[in-house]
Amino acid sequence: MDTLANEAIILTPSAARRVAAIAAKQGKPAILRLSVEGGGCSGFQYRFGLADAPEAGDTVAVQDDVSLVVDEMSLDLVRGSAVDFVESLGGAAFQVTNPNAASGCGCGSSFSI
Repeated sequence: MDTLANEAIILTPSAARRVAAIAAKQGKPAILRLSVEGGGCSGFQYRFGLADAPEAGDTVAVQDDVSLVVDEMSLDLVRGSAVDFVESLGGAAFQVTNPNAASGCGCGSSFSI
């Protein structure tokens, strides 16, 4: 398990607060897993979920005692990204600002490189 420097991937304070709240409600550790899978309308899609612990090969970013874990394959596609939690009239969701994405879909949940 490698700990990321801030410039590799960032978990914003807003996202950290949201993860902490969800984890506390569910009685789980405050660990958010970000993975990238094939699919979605643009080729790749982001997947978020709570994790019990980092796995072998994961890289970890920490913000306010909340961890963001990313597996090795996904990290290649999201390196340099920021994970935020955004609330708007359209709803509330985790959002990835990915400098590697050449294009994305309107909802922000999928991208292409």
